[in-house]
Amino acid sequence: MLSEGSADIGYIENRPFDDIEVGDFAELERTLTAQDIDAFAVVSGDVNPAHVDAAFAEEDIFHKVIAHGMWGGALISNVLGTQLPGPGTIYLDQSLKFLKPVGIGDTVTVRVTVAEKHEEKKRLTLDCLCTNGDGKPVITGQAKVIAPDKKIRRPRVMMPDIVMHRRGAAHDRLVAAAQKFPALPTAIVHPCDPSSLTGALQARELGLLDPFLLGPQERIKAVAQEAGLDLSGIEIVHTNHSHASAETAVQLVRDGRARALMKGALHTDEVMSATVAKATGLRSERRMSHVYVMDVPTYAKPLLITDAAINIVPDLQTKADIIQNAIDLASALGIEQPKVALLSAVETITPRLQSTVEAGALCKMADRGQISGGLLDGPLAFDNAISMRAVASKGIASPVAGQADILVAPDLESGNMIAKQLMYLAGAESAGIVLGAQVPIILTSRADDSRTRVASAAIAVLCDAAVRT
Repeated sequence: MLSEGSADIGYIENRPFDDIEVGDFAELERTLTAQDIDAFAVVSGDVNPAHVDAAFAEEDIFHKVIAHGMWGGALISNVLGTQLPGPGTIYLDQSLKFLKPVGIGDTVTVRVTVAEKHEEKKRLTLDCLCTNGDGKPVITGQAKVIAPDKKIRRPRVMMPDIVMHRRGAAHDRLVAAAQKFPALPTAIVHPCDPSSLTGALQARELGLLDPFLLGPQERIKAVAQEAGLDLSGIEIVHTNHSHASAETAVQLVRDGRARALMKGALHTDEVMSATVAKATGLRSERRMSHVYVMDVPTYAKPLLITDAAINIVPDLQTKADIIQNAIDLASALGIEQPKVALLSAVETITPRLQSTVEAGALCKMADRGQISGGLLDGPLAFDNAISMRAVASKGIASPVAGQADILVAPDLESGNMIAKQLMYLAGAESAGIVLGAQVPIILTSRADDSRTRVASAAIAVLCDAAVRT
């Protein structure tokens, strides 16, 4: 008998035809996970809703998501190709009969047993049986193979890791949460390109925003016509140019007609200049700052990064405001007592490295109640903030290290590089918002697609709801 764990883990080897007797068997045991189903669907292209749509599966014959039948068939192939006979085996024929469904969490035991030997052509017939945790058959069948005629022992190939990530899943959850609240009256500043106009209208269709379109009226209509967008029922506030669009948007907020701003096809500094104007802007007692809400495929939860867009070299008090803004946003998103990592190059306070000194001061400010609602620690290097393995290797004792919800960059340059590296090297999806003004400001990049704009709109709705409740 062979079992999956019996061979040297560093090597894979076979059993040649002459060493095999009728009645010999091999087996493995595998517990089905949701990731197994997703991976099989991605590789095979079989997206039958019985396997990948929980709502559909609940109403289907088995009332739950079940594995693809050929997932069990693949396990049989695993045993034949790696154990009995093993490397060098040539598959000739396989019959399968599917008797019971396999659901997430079910443990399947796969056994192949030699039923016949055919000396002339070195062929084997093997009975195949898959049973569930109750010992009941779920798959039966028979395989015919050409067995190898000589011993093969090879180093086990290290296979690549598979990261299963549903694109946009985290942001979809934000949209679903935001849809529980009324549409947010929002001034869309100069939506004079297809991307910004499409994003605003999609947010409207999803019930997130009630938009006012501010900009040259004929230009907005031309963009809508070119992109095939319907502007019916949407108010267009005519302005002659982008500066006027920004100023008019701020005035709509001051007049109480809008409760949020959304940047369109204009430069960030045009929007922010109108927003921070002393006499006519939207300043509050707190410094304005930008927060990215990142959906990173390799991180188990949303990751907030601040400040990567507004404050270039923030001083200590500005950093305190940046942190408080991020904590308030995390709370609005449903994160209780968010873990805040104050980033630097090292995890010890070093007088020559100003960011480490300020991190220590900020932690003490939190101890004294000057920053509230979150759990702060720092300085922490990036790896120590998000990797428990790095934390363990360095022996760091911290309730924040390795599991941060919020990363606070020491300056805009480093924050921007962290966010962009996650997007372009790690496949992260981003949404962004500016806090600290009288209303949330949806400050997306002109390169952002409509998905990012919709997710950012959802965040603005949740922030507005948190303030009002």
